[in-house]
Amino acid sequence: MMFDLAEIETLRKSLDTLAKGFSDLPDFGPDHDYAAIGAVLNEAAKKMQENFPYHHPLYAGQMLKPPHPVARLAYAMSLWLNPNNHALDGGIASSAMEKECIANLGSMFGWEKPLGHICGGGTMANLEALWVAGRLHPGKKIVASEQTHYTHARISDVLSLAFDEAAVSADGRMDVDSLEKLLSNGDVGTVVVTLGTTGVGAIDPLPEILGLRDKHEFRIHVDAAYGGYFHIASKLGADARRAFDRIREVDSIVIDPHKHGLQPYGCGCILFCDPAVGNLYKHDSPYTYFTSDDLHLGEISLECSRAGASAVALWATQKLLPMNPGGEFARSLDKCLLAARALWQRLDQSDSFKCLMMPEIDIVVYAANGDDITDSSRNAREIFARAATQNLHLALIELPANMARHYWPELTGDEETITCLRSCLMKPEHLDWIEQIFSILETSAKS
Repeated sequence: MMFDLAEIETLRKSLDTLAKGFSDLPDFGPDHDYAAIGAVLNEAAKKMQENFPYHHPLYAGQMLKPPHPVARLAYAMSLWLNPNNHALDGGIASSAMEKECIANLGSMFGWEKPLGHICGGGTMANLEALWVAGRLHPGKKIVASEQTHYTHARISDVLSLAFDEAAVSADGRMDVDSLEKLLSNGDVGTVVVTLGTTGVGAIDPLPEILGLRDKHEFRIHVDAAYGGYFHIASKLGADARRAFDRIREVDSIVIDPHKHGLQPYGCGCILFCDPAVGNLYKHDSPYTYFTSDDLHLGEISLECSRAGASAVALWATQKLLPMNPGGEFARSLDKCLLAARALWQRLDQSDSFKCLMMPEIDIVVYAANGDDITDSSRNAREIFARAATQNLHLALIELPANMARHYWPELTGDEETITCLRSCLMKPEHLDWIEQIFSILETSAKS
């Protein structure tokens, strides 16, 4: 089932509890036409049927993970007040919850008192990180890898910061030699290290990059928007584990709770190791700050109004599912890692596909067999379409042809890129559906 009626009853009880806190107010009754509201809601529900089944294990395309029921219900419950976590006046309780959430996320990465807050998403969180980077190292450039999220180049352009890219190895990880050549010019202020690229799920070699920081002066910003929660997983490979074990040594981290943190959109988060960067945000807005000398979250955010509901939902989730190694939440991440490896192994034994890099997290990238690049790319697009007719929804990714040739040396063709298939197995339930997913892929390849 898509939903459980017990959720509705649970929400009703929480709303009763919320209402008791305001029972001393004079009563008033808003006049709403619920018949009309119901008709519009039903019309919206019918339109929503046009979506892919993001909640189902047969959806293995883009990075869409259903919120946990506690997050969904806490978010909905808070909307009856609709708090705004810009100033304490607009979100007294939800601001306190947000600060607690930030402390818990910082603790997960080994930071005792980070400065941070919830953002509308990873893009806004990364913008804040690069804005701070530009303020601290004015005139110096931002460097990321060729496989980093495209928004880093775009954000740098918005902020009028110079931007450059380091090459990647065949597995999609930042090439340290390429990075060192860029650093040797002395004009790099910040290096963006991605722990979980959105394309192939690569984990950049953070320990080696930290070693370069000992020779060159630069900040390290970790974009862990997608992969950050895997820090507490127990099934990471050796290289990924080494990278995550050093994450506490960086300057800033972005993580998106609306990905593996089981939250509704949009819920990103920026964390700074040094709380002193908060001085860069100073501004005056006296009409919103008048009830308390405590820190207003709007004082350390480029955004103004922000949904307090996001903080309530994240707080409730962290309360129910603490981010402890070996706990229920961590075990669900391990299932995602195991699912990706299981699918990769099945595909690697198939004559219909050519597996590329072994997944470091839960993203599997594979080419369709073919006579050359053109044939393989065409087959990938056809498999993508045929699988969808059997309710298996995948994604396509365009990769440098040389990256594919590293795993498929006999691949011929002059094209610079190849279209591959990509499966994002970010639901723990995917582990129980690997055989069915593989069966549909095989059928789709041989049709």
